[in-house]
Amino acid sequence: MDRNNYYGAETTSITPLEGLFEKFNVKADLQAFGRGRDWNVDLIPKFLMADGKLVKLLVHTGVTKYLEFKSIEESYVYDKKAIHKVPSNASEALTTSLVSLFEKRRLRNLLQWVVDVDPQNPSTWSNVYPHPKSVMRDSIEVAFQHFGVDETTKNFVGHAVCLYTDDSYKQKAPAIEVITKMQLYNHSVNRFGKSPYLYPLYGLGELPQSFARLSAVYGGTYMLNKPVDEIVMENGKVVGVKSEGEVARCDKVICDPSYAPDRVRKCGQVVRAICILNHPIPNVKNALSSQIIIPQNQVGRHHDIYVSCVSHPHYVCPEKFFIVLVATTVETSNPHQELQPGLQLLGRIEHIFYSVADLFEPIDDGKSSNIYISKSYDASTHFESTCTDVLEMYERITGHPFDFSKVTRNLEDE
Repeated sequence: MDRNNYYGAETTSITPLEGLFEKFNVKADLQAFGRGRDWNVDLIPKFLMADGKLVKLLVHTGVTKYLEFKSIEESYVYDKKAIHKVPSNASEALTTSLVSLFEKRRLRNLLQWVVDVDPQNPSTWSNVYPHPKSVMRDSIEVAFQHFGVDETTKNFVGHAVCLYTDDSYKQKAPAIEVITKMQLYNHSVNRFGKSPYLYPLYGLGELPQSFARLSAVYGGTYMLNKPVDEIVMENGKVVGVKSEGEVARCDKVICDPSYAPDRVRKCGQVVRAICILNHPIPNVKNALSSQIIIPQNQVGRHHDIYVSCVSHPHYVCPEKFFIVLVATTVETSNPHQELQPGLQLLGRIEHIFYSVADLFEPIDDGKSSNIYISKSYDASTHFESTCTDVLEMYERITGHPFDFSKVTRNLEDE
């Protein structure tokens, strides 16, 4: 059930273009932007890691039969007031503009070591983590110190490769967690080339529409424009959902925070700016799609700023136009200003649409009431944190973790 008359709720793709301007109450002459129906503008665009868990989950469900993905061309990180391609392997380490000449060799050695690490085979990592140290227990700082890498390397590894949103991983996360994320990035780049990211043709709104088609195949019913008046409880447990005087009986409810406001707490805000450009982002080699991560310490913040760009190869806008999202977690009373480091990278902007949204998380695990609530979508332009939330919900609902050994097909097989 969905109270909206469109698929995807807050992650919908808006089409035609007139709908975007109406949503944000902006009046403009749109003749210069081509046919309105050639636009599919995501309100919260996020990329998928090509070899990541979300792609595996989608393949396992069979929904990828109804979807087509295309690679994102480039992955960048912002460092010292410049944009640099994220090096993902030993050969790129030697050619990157991100680090100094002397640092390139240290970076190459680190990346080469990471590729070869097997957590089940201590001989692949014990030279860096000699007994009693272990990659399973000690932090990645041990490896950083062993290879002598500088703060620039630590910065882009943590934020642009591993996609951590702050620096707490350096102390809190075991090294193997960081190494696994670095290996995932590398494997994802090798999967389809260029960058590790994928994006569905016609925008993210295709995901829920495809699940609706898949649901119908298995006898499910997907109801749009269906208001939820009440979640019906008996003896502290859910027994149904009331809509327009009728009750649909059930023993579990899975929903986003907006359907159970008394069972969530506010945990922050995110500010986003959807930008329409008529030129590529400067300094990204005319890439037609890209992600740029601005680590928080590069701009004196506590949270990273994310920039994502898509254009006509993904069928989201006509040729010569680009759709860019800039987003971050709100830290001040002037959230629009917090996006300036990202917006300044874009050059001339034809139109910009700002939004500020509250972030919510459930107040409990849902097991006592059988109401399982997802977290709000964060500021990141990738699905890694969302996928973690999905897997945690799956385990709470079923009582066991998802078994990825069940996934026997690849995206290329679809």
